[in-house]
Amino acid sequence: MLQAEHLYKVFGRRPNSAVKQLRDGADREELRAAGTTAAVIDASFTVEPGQIFVVMGLSGSGKSTLLRMLNGLLEPTAGHVRFDGQDLTQLSARELREVRSKKISMVFQHFALFPHRSVLENAAYGLEVQGVPRAEREKRAAQALELAGLAGWEKSWPDELSGGMQQRVGLARALATDADLLLMDESFSALDPLIRRDMQDQLLELQKRLKKTIVFITHDLNEAMRLGDRIAVMRDGQIVQIGTAEDILVTPANDYVAAFTQDVDRSRVLTAGAIMADPESALGTAVDGKTLRTPEDVLAAAPATVHEDTPIIELFTPCSTSGTAVAVTSEDGELTGVVPRSRLLAVLGEPMTPADHNGHGNGNGSQGKVSKVASDRGDGQGKVIAGA
Repeated sequence: MLQAEHLYKVFGRRPNSAVKQLRDGADREELRAAGTTAAVIDASFTVEPGQIFVVMGLSGSGKSTLLRMLNGLLEPTAGHVRFDGQDLTQLSARELREVRSKKISMVFQHFALFPHRSVLENAAYGLEVQGVPRAEREKRAAQALELAGLAGWEKSWPDELSGGMQQRVGLARALATDADLLLMDESFSALDPLIRRDMQDQLLELQKRLKKTIVFITHDLNEAMRLGDRIAVMRDGQIVQIGTAEDILVTPANDYVAAFTQDVDRSRVLTAGAIMADPESALGTAVDGKTLRTPEDVLAAAPATVHEDTPIIELFTPCSTSGTAVAVTSEDGELTGVVPRSRLLAVLGEPMTPADHNGHGNGNGSQGKVSKVASDRGDGQGKVIAGA
């Protein structure tokens, strides 16, 4: 588990005094006028093991500064970073280097490959720093390159690879050390859109197999929603909202967060699991003269059966051709909810309010109330996804 506790990072004169002023309610702009820059202000969050935690914000919001405090590249002015039972802010320089070499790996935006080293040597570099014997580090590096989709390119040079392939080498270098925590700073931002999406697919596929704890920095909302189990939105050094992608999209904490999401196509982002009603709501209704009394009846009468992760754009056709609710099932085929036509249309209507986000709504779809299934589960089921 990774925990950030009330982190501050202040650059300039009298940083400790500036932290006290901030805690007392001072404005960031007031400090800037006095020659002090508050890059991160009172940031706290927890990242569970095996979770992808995305920090999203515009340039200058403090997200990269925050990331660098997580592995000690920048020392916090105040606050604590705890990982694997250790307070990283209390470690000596030697102890911190040991943690960074074995437990925490970082993937940079601009690849940072050595041009005079082969692909295999670049992937093995972190293990070389650890003092791992050559034969073992080359074996582990080759395995990491295979995971990253670069098997057969071990003897190539970085300048012979495309940008996407070079980023895969950077990812393989991080994987080769078998670190528990991966920090990824705008790692895909320099890539073309199609290659960027391919790298996102690669990361999600790797995560299914490796279950790493990942902190991913981005300024792109669609990327954040596609990758993040939880998302933190930053503005002017502060975290203004933390939640699932569904939370960020459906119940933005303020106008700033709402501005990020206003142009998102909800039909390609929200899933059936995010909007479904309780399966009991379909019981007692009549379909073709038969009253639905059991979950099996609901499944048999449904015009379509979809998984919780199905984007709602795929529900339009069955909902438009039948008055019966679409059935939503879990991975084992159990009925977990239903999506009637009225609910689908309501979700695409007026934006949700915090009061609407109450779990199941009142059944009339007047505000398109969205279920809390994605927020309440830790298994990623029913989460929102980013579409084209």
